[in-house]
Amino acid sequence: MSKKTFYKYNPATDSYERVYPSAKERWWAVVRQFIIGILIGGAIFFVVYYFVDFPREKELKQENAQLRAKYEVLGRQADDQMAVMEDIINRDNNFYRVMLQAKPISNAQRFAGLDRQRNDTFPLADDELVKSVVSKLDVLDHQLYSQTKSFDFLRQEALNQQDRLDHIPAIQPVSESKLRQMASGYGVRIDPVYGTRKFHEGMDFSAPIGTPVYATGNGRVTEAGWQSAYGNTVEIDHGFNYMTRYAHMSRINVKPGQYVKRGDKIGEVGNTGKSTGPHLHYEVRLFDVPQNPVNYYFYDLTPEQYDEMIRQADNAGHVMD
Repeated sequence: MSKKTFYKYNPATDSYERVYPSAKERWWAVVRQFIIGILIGGAIFFVVYYFVDFPREKELKQENAQLRAKYEVLGRQADDQMAVMEDIINRDNNFYRVMLQAKPISNAQRFAGLDRQRNDTFPLADDELVKSVVSKLDVLDHQLYSQTKSFDFLRQEALNQQDRLDHIPAIQPVSESKLRQMASGYGVRIDPVYGTRKFHEGMDFSAPIGTPVYATGNGRVTEAGWQSAYGNTVEIDHGFNYMTRYAHMSRINVKPGQYVKRGDKIGEVGNTGKSTGPHLHYEVRLFDVPQNPVNYYFYDLTPEQYDEMIRQADNAGHVMD
């Protein structure tokens, strides 16, 4: 397109003279053309970008849609897995740890360091869906790690607990079939020699002389010999702060330092020391504080026998030592 040429009539010369534009007009013409070019180019780009799909662009949009769908599926799966993990955590804190007498794990312990890891994971991800899925996976990863450590701890606690159960006094020291009667239970009784009220720190099992006496839990013999009023006495340290005492025996079958297991014969019922008849005086101590032995017969008595034992212990007031 040719440029327009302008002429102006000059009466003095009676002729038309060519008119040249000023510098300002020429500059404005260039700017005007530049602006028009930008507007036209922008309009073309807008139309092409939003209304025309090139093959590669179509392919990228399809891939993006598929990727988003996969992230949505991952997000739902992460929600399901987190729900399962939450149930496991509740069982861990409120059942397994309660059963093993262990403290629950706090959320602060379970998620320690999680905020730092979130900042380091996918630092360039700016899509909210991606961020949500990554956050859920971070939480799940932390939960899995802490739960694995918890189960390792509980496994060791269970092993320790089994060892503890093996050592805790848990049977009668005299067989049920050999008992004549429950001579006296735990608590305040009348002393058979002095006639005064005193606290009886154990239980008296009346049985014939020579009746076997058994260790009620695993442990090491700390005393095996004569102890004045107790007569022939055996004391066993079971660990875990438990100790048992077996007194008035006619015969002792163990020595100090000897390791015994629950059910091992350690002696025989007798009538030695301060005693008014053949019987075994039996004590259970925890932190050297006397306990009611009737609470420690949970391995060898049926519920009916246990109820009868409690009834006899409550009603038996005749102390034999």
